[in-house]
Order: sequence, then structure tokens, then C-alpha cells
Amino acid sequence: MADRTPTSRFGRSARIGGLVAGQGARVAGGKLLDKARGDESRERAQRKRTAAVVEQVVVQLGSMKGAAMKFGQVLSTIDLPGLEQEDSERIKARLAELRDNAPKVEFSKMEKLMAAEWGQPVDKVLRELDREPIAAASIGQVYRGVTHDGDEVAIKVQYPGIAEAVDADLRNMKILLPLIGRLAPGLDTNAVAEELRERVTEELDYELEAQNHRRMARAWRGHPFVRIPAVDTSLSTRRVLVTEMIQGGQPFSAVKELPESDRDAFAEMVFRFFYGCATRLDLVCGDPHPGNFLRLPDGTVSFFDFGMMRQLPAGYSKRESVIFSAVRDEDAAGVARGLRDLGYLPDSFDFPDELVYEHMRRTGAWMFDWEPPVRLSGESAHRLMDDVLAIGGEWRSMVRGFDMPPEALLMRRMENILFGVACDLRAAADWGALWAEFFLDEPYDTEIGRLEREWALDRVA
Repeated sequence: MADRTPTSRFGRSARIGGLVAGQGARVAGGKLLDKARGDESRERAQRKRTAAVVEQVVVQLGSMKGAAMKFGQVLSTIDLPGLEQEDSERIKARLAELRDNAPKVEFSKMEKLMAAEWGQPVDKVLRELDREPIAAASIGQVYRGVTHDGDEVAIKVQYPGIAEAVDADLRNMKILLPLIGRLAPGLDTNAVAEELRERVTEELDYELEAQNHRRMARAWRGHPFVRIPAVDTSLSTRRVLVTEMIQGGQPFSAVKELPESDRDAFAEMVFRFFYGCATRLDLVCGDPHPGNFLRLPDGTVSFFDFGMMRQLPAGYSKRESVIFSAVRDEDAAGVARGLRDLGYLPDSFDFPDELVYEHMRRTGAWMFDWEPPVRLSGESAHRLMDDVLAIGGEWRSMVRGFDMPPEALLMRRMENILFGVACDLRAAADWGALWAEFFLDEPYDTEIGRLEREWALDRVA
């Protein structure tokens, strides 16, 4: 499928402007109709209208590549108030389909960019280069190649003109923010936009991604189940990133068909990697979707794609652990205090601590209340949402008052995606104990956990 994504600032502005105008009119028209409805009918209509608008925004942005696609991806993982779980899951599925079936840019254009980056014809650098990409995403495509030394490599190449498209998207973001603000009144849209601006701008620099990649390789060297492919520094440039090709890896679709014990182990390894990065390295990997890790033949997992990263303030995860601990200890005041300290509750927030606690307890019931080991599934998210909606009363107004601290945006995106990964895998664990290992230093006693602790002790020694 050929790529017909608009690349000019005018074309992208027109597409985003048309999207905002159309969906804004839907929101305004719906509010007029709401005046003739009863309370229950009005609330149901509002939920469905929000879902329809969010779906159109996410899907349209998700088809555009560049920062627009990235904004759609981030928006799809934010828990917008009033969105039914089934609608949320459908939106995420639509976006995943767009991501996995992204239109391909023709090979001749990508080859020309590679030659320009390397300063010589591609055949002078590579002995082989497949013409069909093995992956396509928001910023670039990945090809398989073989160097003249016989090394099989993965070559990630930026789309020609993508930097200009991203710049146009970032300038156009202000057009979109008022609509997002109407859908999620408690969300600091300007802070979210600024965070996204910084992360996507960094993601365009493959030299920076290569540094992140090498940092990960050093941090996880010798690990019992984490594998990071090596970067070929000599061939990597600002717009081309070359790494070791992963051999024999099973994609996520194949892992989902494995026996329970293999799926459980895979899920625990994936959780340990991403939470290990966040709590031990103060680094959040903002794009942990299943296309960025593979199960290797020996049962270990290879991780890659470190473009969307955020360096957290030192000790940030320990501040978040206060909230986790307070929920577990049924300390409503402690939960509210921890959320306020991190910026989730603005100065204008004026709801009872007990209501805040009840929301946090029910959204985290799979860690705090369900009898372990908990085998997650597609129904788990529905069960959680039903329990949260049952709070009733002031709950909906309260969650609209929550804010999203910029430094927490990628952390929450990571968590939401990982929860979805575990549900898709139908994986089981004592999830609360696993979280407590990373946030409260309470070892989770599994064979995988013991292997990781032995590795950590060896590195200290």
C-alpha cells in the first residue's frame, strides 16, 4: 500500500483543522441535544459521544505518521473520563491496526536517503539489502541488510521529509488542544503538548537513540533474560540507525499461542524490564508496544526501539511508591497526599480523600484485591471499569479534576500498554507483589525474580 500521507505544512494543517472542526461541531451539537434528555440518558449519550470523537481523533492522527501519529498513540493510552471500557479497547485496537499496517514509503526514496546519510552508494556499504521493509512506524521504516563483513543487521531509516512534517504537526498542535481539553477537562493539555514536543523532537535524532540504545545495552549486560541488540556505531547517523539483527525471534502474535507457563514467564520478563528501567535507571521507555520486543528461542526476550525515552528526576519512582503503599495500607489521606505531592491533584481540587482512595483502589484492584495469582484477560479491563463506575456519586466530577504531571505522562502510557500486553497474553502473576518489588524493594519470590536478583548481586560485587 503506497503512502499518501500529506507532508506539507499546509496539507497537514488542513487535515488537522478539518478534524477539529468536524469533531468540535459534533461535541457542540450533542450538548444541545442533551438539554432535552433525562440525567441517565444524557450521561449515556455523553459517554458515547466522547468515545466517537476520541476514536475519530485517534484514528485520523494515527494514520498520518510523524508527531500527529505519536499524539494519537499517546492520547489512546490516557484514561479519559467517561469513556466506556469497550469503547476504549476498540480505539486501542484501531490504532494498533493502523500502526501494524502503516503505508510503506517506496524503496527508492529510502535508498536515496541512506546513500545521502552514508555519503556513498548503498551497495558500497551493504552486501545485501532487502527492498521490502520488515517494519514501519510513525518516524521511519526498518530493513534487513548484510554488511560486507557478513553481519546481518536491522536498518531503521527515517522517512524523507518527516522532520518537516513533525515540525508542521507541532505547530498545529495548538489547533487540536482545545478539543482535547473539552474531552478531558482535568488534563493539562499544554503540559502534555510540551512533553510530546520534547520527546518527538528527540525521537527524530537517531544519534540520540543510538546513545539510549548503548546505555540500555550496558545497563542490562549479562542479564539472565534481557537481550539488547548491539548498535553498529560506524553505520549509524542522525537519520539511519543500524543494529544487530535479532535471529529467530517470535513475534507477539506467536507468543500469545504458547502454553500458559511460557506466556506467564514472558509477561513477567517484559514487566521486569520496563519497570526495572523506570525504578532502577530512572528511565521511562515510552513505547513498549509488542512490536518492540521478541521472544528468543531460549525463552529470553530481546528489546529494541529506544527513541521515545524520558529521564525521570532522581528517585521519582520512590515518590510514586508512597501512593502504592498508601493504597495497599488503606490510608486514604496518604493516597491523596502522595498524588498532590506529585502534581496529580491541582490546588483547585476539592474532593474527599476517601473518594480519591476508592478510585485508586478500584483501578488497581488487579494488584490489591483480586486473589493472586491473577490471570488477566480481555475481561479484566471490563471488570475494573465496572467496579470503578459503580463508585457513583461525585466520582465522574472528581476524575475530571485530576491533572497529568508531564514527567508522569510516559510512565502512565507505559503502564497502560503493559497492562494491555498482560491481558492479551492471558498471563498470570501476583501483580501486586511484582510491583512491590520495584517500588517497595520487597522481593517477588519467583524463579525469574531469583535469577534477576543473583545477576544484580553479581554486578555489585
